[in-house]
Amino acid sequence: MAKASALSAWHQLSAHFEDMRHVHMRHLFAEDPDRFPRFTVQAGDLFLDYSKNRLTESTRNLLVSLAREAGVREKRDALFAGSRINVTEDRAVLHPALRHAPGEAYLVDGEDVTRDVDGELEKMAVFVDAVRQGQWTGYTGKPVHNVVNLGIGGSDLGPRMVCQALRPYGHERLKVHFVSNVDGTHLQTTLEGLDPETTLFIVASKSFTTQETLVNAASARRWLVDHYGDHAAVAHHFVALSTNTEAVREFGIATQNMFAFWDWVGGRYSLWSAIGLSIALFIGMERFHDLLHGAQRMDRHFRQAPLAGNMPVIMALLGIWYTDFFGAGTQAVLPYDQSLSLLPRYLQQLDMESNGKRVTVDGEVVEYSTGPIVWGEAGTDGQHAFYQLIHQGTHLVPCDFIAPARSHHGWDDHHQILLANFLAQPEALMVGRTVAEAQSQLEAQGLAAERAAELALHKTFPGNIPSNALIFEQLTPVTLGALIALYEHKVFVQGAIWNINSFDQMGVELGKQLAKTILPELTGAAPLQDHDASTTGLLTRLQRLRASKRS
Repeated sequence: MAKASALSAWHQLSAHFEDMRHVHMRHLFAEDPDRFPRFTVQAGDLFLDYSKNRLTESTRNLLVSLAREAGVREKRDALFAGSRINVTEDRAVLHPALRHAPGEAYLVDGEDVTRDVDGELEKMAVFVDAVRQGQWTGYTGKPVHNVVNLGIGGSDLGPRMVCQALRPYGHERLKVHFVSNVDGTHLQTTLEGLDPETTLFIVASKSFTTQETLVNAASARRWLVDHYGDHAAVAHHFVALSTNTEAVREFGIATQNMFAFWDWVGGRYSLWSAIGLSIALFIGMERFHDLLHGAQRMDRHFRQAPLAGNMPVIMALLGIWYTDFFGAGTQAVLPYDQSLSLLPRYLQQLDMESNGKRVTVDGEVVEYSTGPIVWGEAGTDGQHAFYQLIHQGTHLVPCDFIAPARSHHGWDDHHQILLANFLAQPEALMVGRTVAEAQSQLEAQGLAAERAAELALHKTFPGNIPSNALIFEQLTPVTLGALIALYEHKVFVQGAIWNINSFDQMGVELGKQLAKTILPELTGAAPLQDHDASTTGLLTRLQRLRASKRS
């Protein structure tokens, strides 16, 4: 497959960009009273308004042509067919199978994997119901009150985000906690105040060799055993999400309390699998199925909707428009719902670990930009932090605004103020304020014309900053499932167009390998290797500082 920049549609977009680069959205709206219905799309519970973007119908047509020429439809079909599209690891990528509709078949190497998926869901359901009903108990027969998920990356971020987002649906007795960082502070502060006799640990590691997770799990096991004075207690307080039966058994976990998933499930796409056990414990298995159903509905939309009316495709194409033609190196995700405050962090991993690549699937170094830097903050907190830069800074920051029409809390006056801000910020980003408008407003406030002229430029907003607005009625398990799947497919489409492998993460390996070399050097168990002068200097200084504290 050719590099994206070699495609005919790419060259046409480059020429079109020269015509569009100075066009202001103010004029696009003024010239087209039907712009809003022309640039909106509905997919299930989600409604996307992308009219506040620097595009015309010609732009959209060219972007859709780029998707066609890059083979997005064919690559999408290959994903759902279970083809080994993760070429560097020679694996299928079939997380949609985890949320399949009844009667659907998903094949890997010619075998339908949905039977295995359903079997694991049934096993989860039995365990979840037993814990929630107080029938699955700890070593002394007490029911579980606290669930601690020990994982990192995809084994942490997805479940953590979903549990926070769906807190209104949570079990009244169960509290769910997440520990990911190998920094002992994270584990210590989580365990403070917890009763070992009512605490359940979930060790989430496919290989059961992930260093951070296993270090935390070993310390949690020591905390438990120190309380009971009996290693037999481990089997009553630990379960595993893994495929390594021998390592799980050696740790002390009963293998009947081990839940499996498969190598065609990538970590950042795994919350739909047994990795979502913490979610299911918190919201119940019925609502966990609702979450899967919402994602399944978005899968169906992605597979069936024409490219020009396909929500994930449209969002992906807009991202490429700004990343590769306008030179925007970033994307802000701005949920106006405190329940979604972890969504930007979750999407950082989904997007940046997937598309932070510089080599195509054909082994060629790209000469265009790929994955953007993804970041954001919830609601009005962001307005009092970084919106200044978005409005008046020198960087172009495309934004995704996300909001529910109704909240779960009863403070409706709060939510109306929140929604007013949700509506106002994209409008302000688009419209801006001219120098003349700023000066006029200042004079209307009583400033002398000379002073108003001096301040006017400081009060000017360039505007023309693009944004998408995603709205839905209320944040439910179904809606959240669809929202997550929307971004999954958006990331996939962008990777397909850039011709990169969105499903490996080899960039995380080098630092981990070096850390394994440095650890015994730091502790004095091995002599120093030939590091650069900076690393050697820092290492020896840390050794001295640690030694001086001990003495």
